[in-house]
Amino acid sequence: MLLSPKIHVGLVVVGAVAALVIACGSDSGSEFGGGEVDAGSSGVGPDGSFGSSGGDTEDEDLYANDPPPKWCGPGDDPAPPPPGGTEQCPDDKNKPGCGCTTLGEKAACWTGLRKHRNLGICKDGETTCQQKNENSLVWGPCEGQVLPAPGATKGKEACGCFSAGQWKIANLSPCTMSFTDGSGTKVNAVSTIVDGDTVRCPDQNPPTAAPAQPWSTNTLNVDCAGHFKLCLRIRQGVFESPSANDCVLAEVCAESDYKTANVEQAWPDLPGWLGKDQACAKKWNDVPDDKSAGYAEMIVKGQSVRCDAIDDGKGGDLVFNRTKYCPRSCNEAANANLPECVSCQQSGQGQF
Repeated sequence: MLLSPKIHVGLVVVGAVAALVIACGSDSGSEFGGGEVDAGSSGVGPDGSFGSSGGDTEDEDLYANDPPPKWCGPGDDPAPPPPGGTEQCPDDKNKPGCGCTTLGEKAACWTGLRKHRNLGICKDGETTCQQKNENSLVWGPCEGQVLPAPGATKGKEACGCFSAGQWKIANLSPCTMSFTDGSGTKVNAVSTIVDGDTVRCPDQNPPTAAPAQPWSTNTLNVDCAGHFKLCLRIRQGVFESPSANDCVLAEVCAESDYKTANVEQAWPDLPGWLGKDQACAKKWNDVPDDKSAGYAEMIVKGQSVRCDAIDDGKGGDLVFNRTKYCPRSCNEAANANLPECVSCQQSGQGQF
C-alpha cells in the first residue's frame, strides 16, 4: 500500500530570459567549450607558413603538417579535391607572394591551417594579384582574414568544429516522487510529461517504467556537419562547484546525423526515462525547497565530416555546458518574483 505521496517538479536555471514558469532558460546559457584544438602545429608557424622540414624529397607528403580536409560524411558530398601547387604555395590558399596569373584579379586567401578555415571566428581574407617585377605576378597581402586567437585551445577563438551554434531543449524538468511503504520512505526520479504549455509528473506513483511519451523535443544548430550524440545528464550537487562524484539522477541521449552546417535541424526526441539510483533521488528530494537540488550537464561526442573527433580531447564525452536547477519553491506562483525564480522556465537553450 502506498502512503504519503509527495511529488516535485524540478526547475532549471539556464540564464536570465524567462519563457515559461517551470524552468529557466536564456539565449546565452548553452555555451560550447569546443574540443581541445591546437592553434598551431609542430613545424608550422602561427601564420600557416612551413619550416624547413617538409617537402625535401619526392616521396614525402607535402601536406603532412597541414593536410587538406578529409570527408567522413554524413551526406553525399565528396571529399574536397586535394590541393595542387607546392607546400609553400598551395593553390587552395592564394598566399601572399605566391604566383598568380591575372593582374588585378581578386581571390579568397588563407594563411592559416586548413583545419581551422571557416570555423569559429576564422574566416578567409581577400587578396589581389599584383605585379612583382617585369616578368612575374604574385598575390598581395591577405586582407581581412581572421586566424585563431593566439593560445586558444577551445571555443570559437580556436576555430574548431562544434564551437558555434545552439542546442535547444524544450523541457529540462525532472520529477521526483516520494512514497512510503512497509519498508520506509523511498524516492523515484522520472521524466516529466509535456501537457500543453506546462509539464507534469506521470500519473503512476511510484513509477515502475519510463513514460512512453518523449521527455522533450530539441533542435541543433552547429557550425559543422557530422554525426553527434548529445546527452543531458542530471546530477545532484552544487552548481557552483560541480564534482565527478556528484550522483547522477538521470541521463538521456539522442544521436543522429547533422547534415548541413549552420542550419537549425530537428533532433531526435529525448526519450522518457526512469531514474536508476533511488539513493540519488532521495538526496535530491531531501534538499530544502528554497535551495537548488542540482544541475544538468550538456554533453556531446561524435565525429565531424572533416573526420575530427568531437570529444574531451582524450576520447571521452565533452561537457560543453552546465545548467542550474531552480529551487522547488519557484513552482509556487507567489514566489515568481524572487531573484532565484525570475528566470525559471521549463526549456533550456543558448548559443555556444
